[in-house]
Amino acid sequence: MGRSNLTQIDDLRSDLKPGERILGLDVGAKTIGLALANGSASVATPLETIRRSNLNMDTAALLVVIADKGVGALVVGLPINMNGSEGPRCQSIRQFVDNLRPAISLPVTLWDERLSSAAVNRMLIDADASRKKRAQVVDKLDAAYILQGALDRMAHAGAANPAA
Repeated sequence: MGRSNLTQIDDLRSDLKPGERILGLDVGAKTIGLALANGSASVATPLETIRRSNLNMDTAALLVVIADKGVGALVVGLPINMNGSEGPRCQSIRQFVDNLRPAISLPVTLWDERLSSAAVNRMLIDADASRKKRAQVVDKLDAAYILQGALDRMAHAGAANPAA
Protein backbone atom coordinates (compact mmCIF):
# COMPACT_ATOMS: atom_id res chain seq x y z
CA MET A 1 0.00 0.00 0.00
CA GLY A 2 2.90 2.34 0.42
CA ARG A 3 1.41 4.62 3.08
CA SER A 4 -0.04 3.76 6.45
CA ASN A 5 -3.81 3.74 6.80
CA LEU A 6 -4.22 4.90 10.39
CA THR A 7 -2.52 8.12 11.31
CA GLN A 8 -2.56 10.27 14.41
CA ILE A 9 -3.91 13.76 13.78
CA ASP A 10 -0.60 15.38 14.72
CA ASP A 11 1.17 13.34 12.01
CA LEU A 12 -1.39 13.84 9.26
CA ARG A 13 0.15 16.96 7.68
CA SER A 14 3.51 15.22 7.27
CA ASP A 15 1.76 12.33 5.47
CA LEU A 16 0.48 14.67 2.76
CA LYS A 17 2.40 15.14 -0.46
CA PRO A 18 2.64 18.70 -1.86
CA GLY A 19 -0.70 19.84 -3.27
CA GLU A 20 -2.76 17.09 -1.65
CA ARG A 21 -5.91 17.97 0.26
CA ILE A 22 -7.77 16.41 3.18
CA LEU A 23 -11.27 14.98 2.79
CA GLY A 24 -13.56 14.85 5.83
CA LEU A 25 -16.21 12.14 6.11
CA ASP A 26 -19.31 11.96 8.28
CA VAL A 27 -20.33 8.33 7.78
CA GLY A 28 -23.93 7.53 8.59
CA ALA A 29 -26.14 4.53 7.99
CA LYS A 30 -27.76 6.09 4.90
CA THR A 31 -25.34 8.80 3.77
CA ILE A 32 -21.73 9.91 3.81
CA GLY A 33 -21.26 13.65 4.22
CA LEU A 34 -18.10 15.01 2.60
CA ALA A 35 -16.08 18.14 3.24
CA LEU A 36 -12.83 19.29 1.69
CA ALA A 37 -9.94 21.22 3.21
CA ASN A 38 -8.43 24.08 1.27
CA GLY A 39 -4.87 23.76 -0.06
CA SER A 40 -3.30 25.09 3.12
CA ALA A 41 -5.35 22.70 5.29
CA SER A 42 -6.82 25.56 7.30
CA VAL A 43 -10.48 25.79 6.21
CA ALA A 44 -13.03 23.00 5.70
CA THR A 45 -15.80 23.48 3.15
CA PRO A 46 -18.91 21.27 2.81
CA LEU A 47 -18.67 19.35 -0.46
CA GLU A 48 -21.47 16.85 -1.06
CA THR A 49 -23.47 13.99 0.38
CA ILE A 50 -23.20 10.47 -0.99
CA ARG A 51 -26.27 8.27 -0.63
CA ARG A 52 -24.97 4.91 0.66
CA SER A 53 -25.87 1.70 -1.11
CA ASN A 54 -23.17 -0.95 -0.68
CA LEU A 55 -19.46 -0.97 0.06
CA ASN A 56 -18.38 -1.27 -3.58
CA MET A 57 -20.55 1.64 -4.73
CA ASP A 58 -19.66 3.75 -1.69
CA THR A 59 -15.97 3.11 -2.32
CA ALA A 60 -16.32 3.90 -6.03
CA ALA A 61 -18.03 7.21 -5.25
CA LEU A 62 -15.28 8.12 -2.75
CA LEU A 63 -12.55 7.19 -5.25
CA VAL A 64 -14.05 9.59 -7.80
CA VAL A 65 -14.00 12.45 -5.28
CA ILE A 66 -10.48 11.54 -4.12
CA ALA A 67 -9.14 11.59 -7.68
CA ASP A 68 -11.09 14.67 -8.74
CA LYS A 69 -10.12 16.79 -5.72
CA GLY A 70 -6.50 15.67 -5.24
CA VAL A 71 -7.15 14.11 -1.86
CA GLY A 72 -4.18 12.73 0.04
CA ALA A 73 -5.73 11.89 3.44
CA LEU A 74 -9.07 11.26 5.11
CA VAL A 75 -10.48 12.46 8.42
CA VAL A 76 -13.40 10.26 9.45
CA GLY A 77 -15.74 11.25 12.26
CA LEU A 78 -15.86 8.77 15.15
CA PRO A 79 -19.10 9.05 17.18
CA ILE A 80 -17.68 8.60 20.68
CA ASN A 81 -20.24 8.63 23.50
CA MET A 82 -20.39 11.68 25.75
CA ASN A 83 -18.74 9.69 28.56
CA GLY A 84 -15.78 8.86 26.28
CA SER A 85 -16.76 5.25 25.65
CA GLU A 86 -17.19 3.69 22.23
CA GLY A 87 -20.49 2.09 21.34
CA PRO A 88 -21.82 0.17 18.34
CA ARG A 89 -21.63 3.23 16.03
CA CYS A 90 -17.88 3.54 16.66
CA GLN A 91 -17.46 -0.14 15.86
CA SER A 92 -19.41 0.42 12.64
CA ILE A 93 -17.17 3.36 11.63
CA ARG A 94 -14.00 1.39 12.41
CA GLN A 95 -15.33 -1.48 10.28
CA PHE A 96 -16.15 0.92 7.45
CA VAL A 97 -12.57 2.27 7.51
CA ASP A 98 -11.15 -1.28 7.60
CA ASN A 99 -13.32 -2.19 4.62
CA LEU A 100 -12.01 0.82 2.66
CA ARG A 101 -8.35 -0.13 3.16
CA PRO A 102 -8.02 -2.51 0.19
CA ALA A 103 -9.24 0.16 -2.27
CA ILE A 104 -8.17 3.44 -0.66
CA SER A 105 -4.58 3.43 0.50
CA LEU A 106 -4.54 6.92 2.00
CA PRO A 107 -3.70 7.94 5.55
CA VAL A 108 -6.85 7.97 7.69
CA THR A 109 -7.41 9.74 10.98
CA LEU A 110 -10.42 9.02 13.15
CA TRP A 111 -11.66 12.24 14.78
CA ASP A 112 -13.96 12.54 17.79
CA GLU A 113 -17.20 13.98 16.46
CA ARG A 114 -19.06 14.42 19.74
CA LEU A 115 -21.60 17.21 19.49
CA SER A 116 -20.98 17.88 15.77
CA SER A 117 -24.55 17.04 14.74
CA ALA A 118 -26.01 19.02 17.63
CA ALA A 119 -23.85 22.05 16.81
CA VAL A 120 -24.68 21.95 13.10
CA ASN A 121 -28.40 21.48 13.71
CA ARG A 122 -28.41 24.37 16.20
CA MET A 123 -26.66 26.58 13.63
CA LEU A 124 -29.20 25.64 10.95
CA ILE A 125 -32.15 26.21 13.28
CA ASP A 126 -30.69 29.58 14.28
CA ALA A 127 -30.43 30.38 10.55
CA ASP A 128 -34.13 29.53 10.27
CA ALA A 129 -33.51 26.65 7.85
CA SER A 130 -36.56 24.46 7.29
CA ARG A 131 -36.53 20.83 8.40
CA LYS A 132 -36.32 19.79 4.72
CA LYS A 133 -33.36 22.12 4.06
CA ARG A 134 -31.59 20.88 7.20
CA ALA A 135 -32.02 17.27 6.06
CA GLN A 136 -30.48 18.13 2.68
CA VAL A 137 -27.33 19.78 4.04
CA VAL A 138 -26.70 18.43 7.54
CA ASP A 139 -24.42 15.53 6.54
CA LYS A 140 -21.95 17.60 4.53
CA LEU A 141 -22.06 20.35 7.18
CA ASP A 142 -21.33 17.73 9.85
CA ALA A 143 -18.37 16.57 7.74
CA ALA A 144 -17.12 20.16 7.52
CA TYR A 145 -17.51 20.63 11.29
CA ILE A 146 -15.57 17.40 11.93
CA LEU A 147 -12.85 18.27 9.44
CA GLN A 148 -12.53 21.84 10.75
CA GLY A 149 -11.96 20.50 14.26
CA ALA A 150 -9.18 18.27 12.95
CA LEU A 151 -7.64 21.12 10.92
CA ASP A 152 -7.71 23.40 13.97
CA ARG A 153 -5.96 20.71 16.01
CA MET A 154 -3.34 20.31 13.28
CA ALA A 155 -2.75 24.07 13.21
CA HIS A 156 -2.43 24.18 17.00
CA ALA A 157 0.01 21.26 16.97
CA GLY A 158 2.04 22.96 14.21
CA ALA A 159 2.17 26.24 16.18
CA ALA A 160 3.34 24.38 19.29
CA ASN A 161 5.98 22.53 17.26
CA PRO A 162 7.29 24.80 14.47
CA ALA A 163 9.56 22.02 13.17
CA ALA A 164 6.51 19.91 12.29
